Amino acid sequence: MFINTIMGWFSNDMAIDLGTANTLVYVKGRGIVCNEPSVVAMSVRTGKVLAVGSEAKKMLGRTPGDVKTIRPIKDGVISDFDVTGEMLRYFIQRVHNRKSFMRPRIVIGVPSGITQVEQRAVKDAAVTSGGRDVYLIEEPVAAAIGTGLPISEPSGNMIVDIGGGTTDIAVISMDGVVYSKAIRVGGDKMDEAIINYIKRKYNLLIGEMMAEQIKLELGSAYKIDSQRQTMEIKGRDLVSGIPKTLILDDDEVRESLADPVSQILNGIKQALENTPPELSADIVDKGIVLAGGGALLKGMDVFLREETSLPIIIAEDPLTCVVLGAGKVLDDEDILQKVRM
Repeated sequence: MFINTIMGWFSNDMAIDLGTANTLVYVKGRGIVCNEPSVVAMSVRTGKVLAVGSEAKKMLGRTPGDVKTIRPIKDGVISDFDVTGEMLRYFIQRVHNRKSFMRPRIVIGVPSGITQVEQRAVKDAAVTSGGRDVYLIEEPVAAAIGTGLPISEPSGNMIVDIGGGTTDIAVISMDGVVYSKAIRVGGDKMDEAIINYIKRKYNLLIGEMMAEQIKLELGSAYKIDSQRQTMEIKGRDLVSGIPKTLILDDDEVRESLADPVSQILNGIKQALENTPPELSADIVDKGIVLAGGGALLKGMDVFLREETSLPIIIAEDPLTCVVLGAGKVLDDEDILQKVRM
């Protein structure tokens, strides 16, 4: 215990957004020091970690048989405990310049629908990776703090955090969650929908990286620009087995994304139905704040505004809201005790 305390003196307290798509690390006094994909490349023969983050993501779908690329976070929760531990250890040691004896205090953002077992898995992974005291905070709460919403006041604040694996919807008042719902729909499901649409319509199989590129370039939830946009895509023809190229337009991509986008809308409507009337009145005035990478999908705010008739505000920097909020909590012990899980 005494040694842990001594190590803590020399360690930088950290906040981590352990995301399905990306892991972000915030260090007290330094800001965001790491924003890397949540991907690990390992040797099948030795079990040794070959690459983590951006280097590992470049290998997705391109590795030989004796190397596997793993995304250890699925739908916002740990699917591979050991690999998550290796990934966290890599990020923690990188922040501390490879000094393995450092024992930082860590706040981690997790989805609001996480179970007790999943909470324990996240905590254990952080402790075995070098964490001293590990606290968990719900991602929508962290995102609300990160965007500067007045969550301590007795008024309703609604935030929708559209991440890689989950969409977290929460109504927050007086430092507490009045209603929360996590749906297993996010950026990954959008990529999957694009892959399935192209497979069904063109008998063409494309990879995850190509699907993500299509989403970023052509993806939209609502038609804003009347001008047709197209891009060339490459994949494998499922009939002939030969590589093939075709032209895809934005209308087709919007059609492919209709289902995941509708699921997010239904989750928001359900949250609004379960919100107390007094807080609903606040949401009518303040609107709904969108955070997470999915908030950047073109036309998402317009689509939700049309469907709910409520003001929709996109956070200033949707991708970093959760980790910045968790970082702010590190500086304020009172808020940490109120919002920790």
